[in-house]
Amino acid sequence: MALWRQQGPLWTLAPAPGSGDLGVVEFIGGSYLAATPQLSYRRLLEALAARGRRILAWSYVPGFDHQNQANEAWRAFRTARGVEAGSGLRLRLGHSLGCKLHLLAPDGGRGCNGLVALSFNNFSAERSVPLLAEMGQQFGFRSEFSPSPRQTLQQVNESYRQPRNLLVRFRRDGLDESPPLLEALQARPGDASDLLELPGDHLTPASAGVRRNLLGDWADDPSRQRQIERLAEAVLAWSSSGT
Repeated sequence: MALWRQQGPLWTLAPAPGSGDLGVVEFIGGSYLAATPQLSYRRLLEALAARGRRILAWSYVPGFDHQNQANEAWRAFRTARGVEAGSGLRLRLGHSLGCKLHLLAPDGGRGCNGLVALSFNNFSAERSVPLLAEMGQQFGFRSEFSPSPRQTLQQVNESYRQPRNLLVRFRRDGLDESPPLLEALQARPGDASDLLELPGDHLTPASAGVRRNLLGDWADDPSRQRQIERLAEAVLAWSSSGT
């Protein structure tokens, strides 16, 4: 069984024994799934660890100030590098809102070998949490994310410096906003970003295997596991292609 360890706001997982130590994955999940990434994204992250990757997963609860949270995540990963340094490639991996936080990192993506953005989501606060947005307008507190959706894409175009980005969208994902992000990335000089479409939906990357843990292998959904394995293989094949 994989042994997760907590290191401040990060959950860490060493590469599986015998798999080597082929690089580090810095992961940020989406929405409230990200509070417990070692559970919510267990299958995907453990599939990556089984293939020789050291996992650093940031735990957080989303707020309105996305730039501040992006800075916090970046500082947490940077602090962990001395402890969980590993070797090989350093890949940033995000799901939904987590993609946006990686894109807003204060180093502009320079401190990694590439970003894989799963189901990028850049909704406004009004669309994401309409009740909070309404209360914000009524009581005078922040009622839009900072930066806003438009500002986010503008910042990516002007300040994000990582040329290698893989955007992954799932065919039944009604929340994915990868196309406008790809357009903003490809408008930059020297961009090498690409888009990959896979079967699944917005929650495909988030799988804890709870039914299997509680009831045994017979209760598991084999198709879900195959989707996770295929996703892990696609992520690592792309990340290795740039070496």
